[in-house]
Amino acid sequence: MPTPNSALRYAWFIVALLFPVALLNYLDRQMLATMKASMVHDIPSIANRADWGLILGCFKWTYAILSPFGGYFADRFGRRWVIGGSLFVWSIVTWWTGHALTFHELMTARALMGISEAFYIPAALALIADYHVGPTRSRAVGVHQTGMYVGQILGGFAGYVADSPDYGWRWMFSTCGMIGAIYALPLLAALRDPPHAAPVPGQTGDRKVGAFRGLLGNRNYILLVLYFTLPAIAGWVVRDWMPDILREKFQLGQGKAGVSAILYVQLASLVGAVIGGTLADRWSRHTKKGRIYASAIGMALFLPALFSVGNAGTLAVAIGGLIVFGLGWGFFDCNNMPILCQIARPEWRATGYGIMNLVSISCGGFGDWAFGALRDRHVPLNIIFGVFAGVALLSIFIVLLIKPREDNATD
Repeated sequence: MPTPNSALRYAWFIVALLFPVALLNYLDRQMLATMKASMVHDIPSIANRADWGLILGCFKWTYAILSPFGGYFADRFGRRWVIGGSLFVWSIVTWWTGHALTFHELMTARALMGISEAFYIPAALALIADYHVGPTRSRAVGVHQTGMYVGQILGGFAGYVADSPDYGWRWMFSTCGMIGAIYALPLLAALRDPPHAAPVPGQTGDRKVGAFRGLLGNRNYILLVLYFTLPAIAGWVVRDWMPDILREKFQLGQGKAGVSAILYVQLASLVGAVIGGTLADRWSRHTKKGRIYASAIGMALFLPALFSVGNAGTLAVAIGGLIVFGLGWGFFDCNNMPILCQIARPEWRATGYGIMNLVSISCGGFGDWAFGALRDRHVPLNIIFGVFAGVALLSIFIVLLIKPREDNATD
């Protein structure tokens, strides 16, 4: 039997192993946005913003559709092989993306990327939640999420690589793909699935209910899906379109626009995840809704941030709004899986997060396409981001309606 100290050390070792996987997961996504100008120049069959929005959206739609299945496979057959296999396959697809020659080839590559990456996040967050019980859960998830933010920061610098005559966007995709495929092998060797938890007396009834039926019949879970989805639409637009927005609005080079759009918001997200995770873990010792309250604070930060971004007259004001948005996103991001653990059975966690991804990212894909279409029609940014701020306000009320279960088995 492992001692409590050795079990906790391995729990944090799991987070350390998954940190670079999370980094690659979001680096491979983010650099597409920051290298847009070079890719569009090199692939002339990408005709307009709506076409680019479809390239962004097709990743999200395939990712979304496959996420519940990825979560189900992780719950049914174990997290370890799902995580390692996902990393290996999406890394091969990343390498192939660097060799796309046409709009349709690039769309196909992004769709395959969505399929392969869909299996990672639900399995990884469920594995972390399995090893980290209440006192460290939000912090552990937060540290894992910082890997995503670091990946997005590095992706923000990809515009400089794309502009370099010695490297270019194709080299960037090929190199990242090779790194991920190589890392998948030692990752599989080091990961292990946790032992299955013993049934809790008095709670065997809902174990006989299928995961999808049990989750979709849970009022609190439906509220969490809505809460997870609505603000994420703004998050996807900020992540995917902000480099292009800043480049056009403030006449910036591709490299500077990418760094300005990504670096500050992701550094702020990193700080927000650490602070928000620590606050949530401490708050949850005193009230079951501690994680919910911490997440609501993050959502409240979205309101001034989105108004600032939409009405920015200078680059400094836009960056200030992105920093506040990033802080709020960190609070929000590190507590979604911990809140899910408070309302759903342990053996449903990956499936539950997969369904959340299905709804959230499907809407995010339509959001990317709609944003491009609205910009083609010259709809002002302040109107678009004002609507996002109103959605964030609604989300605060939604999360506060969630009621955690009273038993301790889910926390």
